[in-house]
Amino acid sequence: MVRNLKIILLVTFWFTGKFCWPQDPEFSQFYANPLYLNPALAGITAGPRVILNYRNQWPGLGQAFVTYNASFDTYLDVLHGGVGVDIVFDQAGGGSMNTFAISGTYAYKFNISSRIQASGALKASYNSRYLTKENLTLLAPDDPYFTSLSSSVGVADFGAGVFFSYDDLLYGGLSVDHLFQPDIGFSSLSSSPLYMKFTIHAGSVINLRSGGADPEREFSLSPNVLYQQQFKYHQLNLGLYLTFDPMVAGMWFRYNFENADAIVPMIGFHWKNLRIAYSYDYSLSKLKDVSGGAHEVSMSWQFATVEKRRVIKAIKCPRF
Repeated sequence: MVRNLKIILLVTFWFTGKFCWPQDPEFSQFYANPLYLNPALAGITAGPRVILNYRNQWPGLGQAFVTYNASFDTYLDVLHGGVGVDIVFDQAGGGSMNTFAISGTYAYKFNISSRIQASGALKASYNSRYLTKENLTLLAPDDPYFTSLSSSVGVADFGAGVFFSYDDLLYGGLSVDHLFQPDIGFSSLSSSPLYMKFTIHAGSVINLRSGGADPEREFSLSPNVLYQQQFKYHQLNLGLYLTFDPMVAGMWFRYNFENADAIVPMIGFHWKNLRIAYSYDYSLSKLKDVSGGAHEVSMSWQFATVEKRRVIKAIKCPRF
């Protein structure tokens, strides 16, 4: 009974263009998923990197939303910029509705001055969604809308972004996803556009080291802000990171303008080229007693490189 009710609600109020509109999966560890956050972040590190992300949202409802992400990016001297590949796979309703997207990114790097670095990027994607019909329990199976449902749909998609960094102290960026708002609905009787998603993010790095501290061991505080809007849905995230090598701790507050949504504590560490972090979304909304919050894990590996060959220096931003 609970499983059927969950699927009914998901299909009726979330997925179909008849009642609602598609929204992108989201991650609480924004900078641990850089290409998904802003394509202009491709190739900003000193060497190539591989990143893996896992998010289980609302586990109290039984695998309501489970999202996987994998990306690779690197800087190429010959292109004067970074290139990257990003893959997202999202399962909803225990696999009743699945989303797969693969994106390729190119981000041109340039120096505005000796203290300001910048990056501008374009992203091309293929987005697809498919239903596992045998898992669905529909409210009105004879409704012409439901009988017209296709089991899969795929569209081309495009995005863009810019990013700026000042003296390794201040940084910020803007990205726009779904520039042409492609229709990704399952039924020909209604439209389900992927509405544009706007992301603005900014932060700073405050050095907390005293004069006798080990210069190779970072000790810093990094306050950050992020704003996102997609169609009529918007949210503001405020938080900070405290880094004391090899540990990183963070705390975020997420607010959706109608009500407080969640507090997100995070803990992570890095050892040589490996970085791992865990965060938990503690719900503040009316779902807090049944949703189970959200668990998120990120892992990255940065390969070594010869830094002196780079014309554009690596841009500093949070590790997680």
